[in-house]
Amino acid sequence: MENTQDRTQGLKMLKDKIKNIKVAMLTSVNPDGSLHTRPMQTQEMKDDGNLWFFTGKNSHKIAEIRNDSHVSLGYADPDSSTYIAVCGRASQVTDKAKIDELWHDMLKAWFPEGKNDPNISLLKVSIDSAEFWDSPSSKVVQLIGMAKAMVTGEPYKPGPGEHGNIRV
Repeated sequence: MENTQDRTQGLKMLKDKIKNIKVAMLTSVNPDGSLHTRPMQTQEMKDDGNLWFFTGKNSHKIAEIRNDSHVSLGYADPDSSTYIAVCGRASQVTDKAKIDELWHDMLKAWFPEGKNDPNISLLKVSIDSAEFWDSPSSKVVQLIGMAKAMVTGEPYKPGPGEHGNIRV
């Protein structure tokens, strides 16, 4: 089933879908136009459609987004068959109050001096659009469907799931 959500409803749905998926694959554009993807831990998604990540001030991704702010985030939860693609614009934020708000001690692994580390900054992604796919079928039902497709030579057709676009 495909559907398109309005902004408020869509952002609420997106926030609910990614709340338990802590790691996103962030893709940015290198200066030569090639794509660069790396894992990032989502710190927070606000109701206003902004996603927040910690990053180093001098990281490659900061240089990349200064050149081209377009980014893509991929979220996947294979256990629940939920997949989300987010497109947006990234910017660097060095606001001390926001860093304090999002800080937790696990981040000391990357920022040994804590919240006051001179290399600490935030990456803010303002969401432009998102697309999601959910499959209500259990893994067993999916495997049976794939096996049937292999035996019959017919393409695999997953059961009715949910697919939608969220425009922001």
